[in-house]
Amino acid sequence: MPAAPPGRPRLRDGGHATAAPRDAARTQGRAAGAALAVLLAVVAGWGWDRQWPVEQASYLTAIGDLRDVPLADGSRAMLSSDSRMQVALSRGERRIDLQQGEAFFDVAKDSGRPFVVSAGGRQVVAVGTRFSVRRDGADLRVVVTEGTVRLQSGDDAAARQLPTTLLQAGSVAHVSRQRLVVRSGTVEEAERQLDWREGYLTFRDTRLEDAAAEFNRYSPRKIVMGDKDVAAMRVGGNFRWSNAEGFVRLLEQGFPVRAESHADRIVLHSR
Repeated sequence: MPAAPPGRPRLRDGGHATAAPRDAARTQGRAAGAALAVLLAVVAGWGWDRQWPVEQASYLTAIGDLRDVPLADGSRAMLSSDSRMQVALSRGERRIDLQQGEAFFDVAKDSGRPFVVSAGGRQVVAVGTRFSVRRDGADLRVVVTEGTVRLQSGDDAAARQLPTTLLQAGSVAHVSRQRLVVRSGTVEEAERQLDWREGYLTFRDTRLEDAAAEFNRYSPRKIVMGDKDVAAMRVGGNFRWSNAEGFVRLLEQGFPVRAESHADRIVLHSR
């Protein structure tokens, strides 16, 4: 039988073509490479899919309004007056960007998807708990009424780096550019910080200037301090945030205060 041309498979008895060992190894290598590429694509796609939002939305409230927001993961958020947040829920994480105001979160338990609230260059991380985050410019207040949350620095390089802090139920944390202050108390005391959800503001030996600032969050007509003496007066009680005028009348009846009314503001003076 004449020799087979170079590079062609040689025929053995029975007439079947058989690849040379080097060709077989090359074929197996290509198959293994293709399988590895498919595996890498699956792994990369799995990671990408876990980060891709399955729910993305923005929510806001006007001055004097509250809004209850059910989320797709079973959590709920309540937005306070004049507040705004963005929600991005993925299979690997639940992320809230609180851009303005205050929100209370009742977080559905899901250990595989942390619930992260970003505000002012800081992050509050929870798995299943109840807490609020309030943003006043660069300042932050976190109130925890159930479970534990982790307060930490976020991705904003301009914000002061914070030590990671665990906040238990009953904790109230105040964060400013200069410092972090955490007060630990009872859950009942922490809940009083959140009476706005029921339409009330609760004060205990509070400076009148600070009490007025709370009312101003819920009304376009602002209460303004006319002098430092009236600003330093102390007040206490439980008041409807929708009735700033009634609060001012009580001040005039029980304190040396005189109110000067304007269309857009009420100026308080000591007398």
